[in-house]
Amino acid sequence: MNMEPELTEQLKRVLSSLELLLPKPTAKIDWAVCHAANWRRHSFSGYLESIPSIEGIRLDDLLGIDKQKWDVEENTRQFLAGLPANNILLWGTRGTGKSSLVRAMLHSYAPEGLRVIQVDKDDLVHLPDIVDEVKDQPYKYIIFSDDVSFEVGESSYKMLKSALDGSVYAPPDNVIIYVTSNRRHLIPEYESDNRGAMMVEGEIHHGESVEEKISLSGRFGIWVAFHPFSQDQYLEVVKQWVGKLCQKKGAELEWTKEAQDEAILWSQKKGDRSGRIAYQFASSWVGRKLLATKKR
Repeated sequence: MNMEPELTEQLKRVLSSLELLLPKPTAKIDWAVCHAANWRRHSFSGYLESIPSIEGIRLDDLLGIDKQKWDVEENTRQFLAGLPANNILLWGTRGTGKSSLVRAMLHSYAPEGLRVIQVDKDDLVHLPDIVDEVKDQPYKYIIFSDDVSFEVGESSYKMLKSALDGSVYAPPDNVIIYVTSNRRHLIPEYESDNRGAMMVEGEIHHGESVEEKISLSGRFGIWVAFHPFSQDQYLEVVKQWVGKLCQKKGAELEWTKEAQDEAILWSQKKGDRSGRIAYQFASSWVGRKLLATKKR
């Protein structure tokens, strides 16, 4: 029986709308050759999309954060060995190498079976779906969420809290969670939060609002703090980067008092002293000096 033309057109419009809601067909990820993936949200769910190439940063490229590297690397090695390991919160000043450290860890340990799945903060509600995709794989996965900050009550906040606590939803043994944030407690803190605090036998007991905010970060087994460099540390890292960049170009440049003053002025203009700022200055200074030599 032929349908009326008007009804046919209506069905076509309905089917077209449904196609927009459905995720695009994607090839199943071959984790033997793919070392990292992004979770892409689509309508009510999402899918894993492989990342074709990874930033080539190495652990040796991260300068001035030796203690932080040791803490994260030791925990990651335990995880890869099938031993007890902790979820990690990497927190602190921007540009100090928090996310770069996780990527460098993948670069170093991918041959040993480490894989990384990057998940946007708002997509952490899909943690059960993400984990279902990899729980039976013979690899070890870091669920990595970068630059995370919540408001209390967000659905992603509740899901992450549940996953870390393991009370309602717990990831399998081949999954661990690494999160970076500029905030130690992942949530904005206000002066009014402490109005409910009280002293009990000399011990401070925070109000309910503070306890709720601390409760999420407290579920990470390891906190790794990243702080701004002192001026001496900053200059040392600048000199190391200058050496590395010169070596890469097969050149030599003299580190002078003038160069040091330029590096200090650069950090003052940026209002920050960090590994990122040191690298940016070194790139600019080495590039300018080497370009000037070519013009002679």
